[in-house]
Amino acid sequence: MQGRRVTTIPAVRDRFTAQPIHQTQKRRVAAYARVSTDHEEQLTSYEAQVDYYTGYIKSREDWEFVHVYTDEGISATGIAKREGFRKMVEDALAGSIDLIVTKSVSRFARNTVDSLSTIRKLKEKGCECYFEKENIWTFDSKGELLITIMSSLAQEESRSISENVTWGQRKRFSDGKVCVPYSHFLGYDKGEDGSMVLNEEEAKIVRRIYGLFLQGHSPYAIAKRLTEEGVRTPAGKEKWHSCTVKSILVNEKYKGDALLQKSYTVDFLTKKTKINEGEVPQYYVENSHEAIISPAVFDEVQHQMAVRHPGKNRLSCTGAFSSRIKCGDCGSWYGSKVWHSNDKYRKVVWQCNHKFDGGEKCTTPHLDEETVKALFLRAANAIFGERDSIREDYEAVKERLYDTSELETERIQLQEEMNIVAEMIQQCVNENARVALDQTEYQKKYDGLAERFDRIKERLEAVGSAITERMAKREKTERFLAELEKRDGPLTEFNEEDWYSLVEYATVYSREDIRFTFKNGIEIKDRVGGSD
Repeated sequence: MQGRRVTTIPAVRDRFTAQPIHQTQKRRVAAYARVSTDHEEQLTSYEAQVDYYTGYIKSREDWEFVHVYTDEGISATGIAKREGFRKMVEDALAGSIDLIVTKSVSRFARNTVDSLSTIRKLKEKGCECYFEKENIWTFDSKGELLITIMSSLAQEESRSISENVTWGQRKRFSDGKVCVPYSHFLGYDKGEDGSMVLNEEEAKIVRRIYGLFLQGHSPYAIAKRLTEEGVRTPAGKEKWHSCTVKSILVNEKYKGDALLQKSYTVDFLTKKTKINEGEVPQYYVENSHEAIISPAVFDEVQHQMAVRHPGKNRLSCTGAFSSRIKCGDCGSWYGSKVWHSNDKYRKVVWQCNHKFDGGEKCTTPHLDEETVKALFLRAANAIFGERDSIREDYEAVKERLYDTSELETERIQLQEEMNIVAEMIQQCVNENARVALDQTEYQKKYDGLAERFDRIKERLEAVGSAITERMAKREKTERFLAELEKRDGPLTEFNEEDWYSLVEYATVYSREDIRFTFKNGIEIKDRVGGSD
């Protein structure tokens, strides 16, 4: 029996590129350059990278220059927003690139998973990567191990930087330092010391938005009016949207305060942010900058925002009389109805929206718009005739009715007590985590502290609501009196601005009993067909 003989058949193709090994073919080479900020010095580095790799690739006889793919001002912790990187990978997977050259592993990706998965996909398609700083070639047997190590180090560096930045931001928050995106924020400019400085021209727009809303206009109607008048949005655009108006109406910075850390970054890799619902501390800074809107006006707007909600008896802003005429029988609002819509007798009337709901219908009458206007003019002129005595009565009782000093003192005390109890709860939890405590005793202690915290919180909310209500009533009454003092004589014709600024609502009990409740709480009774 002859001995077994083994003959080696040499490889004739490169196992990664599948090209014949005896043929010399130029490799199609691209480069990737990225800087993570848009600072001037970084952009200089970016331009230098592009120039360097263009010249470097073209200087090699065995390389064919394809392109330098770039991303400016983009973080490397993820690839979702890196358009240049994604385009480069797509081209490589399509077979247009044989080699990708980049400065370092951290320039390529700081996310270990993204880095390895991308390199493996490129490797499967015969595309190699070369990291110049670390001298790593991905087709090398040790390449993936080195890349794993270097990517992990880069990712850890990103995590450390992210934590340092987050710590710095929270330290600024705890110190009460306020910062806003001034290019998209109406009413303020950035001062020399970084503080918020009032921009009076833009502040006029903010005051107008609040004024229109309190008059009864909806955010949609306000947005439409501002667009028609050519007023620019906070971002400098021509068209306003209702969501932009709403964001201005609910932003506490317009009353001179600032709530800091409304959202936070959940993961430094994905950069995903989340609305802060108590997961991390928030900081409320009172009187942090000059206000555009008084606190009382701001609080009244928040109240109006809350009551204009969907439901059977919601407030509506579709017309001057929407949610301004109330049924005396059921308490629902009157709505408009069109009679004879297709003939010459067409007429718009107002009647209870729920007049025919249920088994027993409301007995309140319908009213046409001209009747409502005439009744309003008579009631308003009756108020004008008594404005001096109304002012005197207000001055006599305003300190007693609207004083909030005692409530303010109680609120400060409650806030301090709540902070102490919250710290005690945290200490209780930490102690239980470190030391083996009797769990029955621990739970009893914890429940007692939690119950105490809830009681303080409930009382704090009640005190805050009482302060807000008093301030809003005072502000509303003073604005009403200011409107009265503007008038030189009686009203002779109906005007929507007068209606919005003077009347809270009208209540219809019958044609003989229609009452107008004005902004200061005074009620004037009239009837259909009454004398002027």
